[in-house]
Amino acid sequence: MSATDGTLPHRPAGDPPTPAALMAELASPAGRALLARLPRYDEGQVLAVTSRLRGEGVPADLVSAALTQSRLRSRALPRLGEIATDLLLTADGLEQATRTVVAARHAERFRAAGVDHVRDLGCGLGLDALAMARAGLAVTAVERDAEVAVAARANLAPYPRARVVTGDAGDVEVGPEDGVWLDPARRVSGLADVQGRTRRLFRLADLSPGWDQVLTVAARARTTGVKLSPGFAARDLPAGAEAEWVSVDGDVVECAVWWGTAVRRPGISAVVGGRHGWVVVEPVEGAPAPLSPGEQTGPWLAEPDRAVLSAGLCGSLAAAVSGHELDEGVGYVTADRPVDLPWARWYEVEEVLPLHARTVRAWLRGRGAGRVTIKKRGVPTDPDQFRRELRLGRAGSSEEVVLVLTRVAGTPSALVVRPQTAVRP
Repeated sequence: MSATDGTLPHRPAGDPPTPAALMAELASPAGRALLARLPRYDEGQVLAVTSRLRGEGVPADLVSAALTQSRLRSRALPRLGEIATDLLLTADGLEQATRTVVAARHAERFRAAGVDHVRDLGCGLGLDALAMARAGLAVTAVERDAEVAVAARANLAPYPRARVVTGDAGDVEVGPEDGVWLDPARRVSGLADVQGRTRRLFRLADLSPGWDQVLTVAARARTTGVKLSPGFAARDLPAGAEAEWVSVDGDVVECAVWWGTAVRRPGISAVVGGRHGWVVVEPVEGAPAPLSPGEQTGPWLAEPDRAVLSAGLCGSLAAAVSGHELDEGVGYVTADRPVDLPWARWYEVEEVLPLHARTVRAWLRGRGAGRVTIKKRGVPTDPDQFRRELRLGRAGSSEEVVLVLTRVAGTPSALVVRPQTAVRP
């Protein structure tokens, strides 16, 4: 393919193409063909590939755009799977893109809620809309960024019941029979880092569309879902809505809030995904209280999945294992025996020490410890500074020692624990 054999779009003289125009060139049959024949992305081969394509007459800006797509697709594979090799992506869009398995779960929510048409307001690259289209739903996806809208349109092109509109989500009229999905922008426009990513935003007030607009849409539509940061606070959940913190393979990826016919149980829950499938963890009435002053830790320590921790459901873990949280809000649960759960990791407790570097250092040196992993929650201690104060050096046993710096019944403590890869019967 070359610039002189008619296979690439004609370039009029003048200003260089906009990002949206470049994306449109990549979405064209010739652009798709160019992407398809690129080798697997290798940073060390970029100069050689660039030289070869420029020698064939491919414009420099299109070469750069194509190699960017190749790099982004490579980065997207762990999150999106093989589908990534056919998508058009942007750096910010990929950072906010919903994982494929999670998007499929969103789509199933809408389908089960009796919705046929979903308005995806702020669709980004269209990963959620793609899952909805695959589930047989009609989708109208709205995206205000012209470059991203071109990518979304290309990604949804195989599905005739899906269309992408370039515009502002705030201008869309929502009807009482509509399903609505919102994935508000959570990055500030402007200066990007070396990876092309802009700064992440966390406050509800900084979302775009804003939280007030989300609530207005939810009041009008038959079913509404919104993807939020895992940092969403349960106290901000509106009455009658449902929030679920979702993790995949131990990585908490979102908090999804639902209204209308999609609500299965108002309130909060955690959804843990992995090789075991999906497991839902809900609040438990009468969960055991945290340890009281004077009470001792048991021989086992359970650490909940991050989704359970983000949802504030450590009480559910304590109830499931007949244990107690070490202290209010620290997230670690002590128990007399381990219970096999797909949403908890177990450690055997070897020692509970005061949270003083000198005391911990003496204990570790007595064991000849050389490798130490530090986990911290619920205390202001800086793990890196604490490690320096231990002054262990490189000598000692190759056996890993894990320190959990936390509170036990109000007392700052260092627990020496041994990770368990499997729960013993």
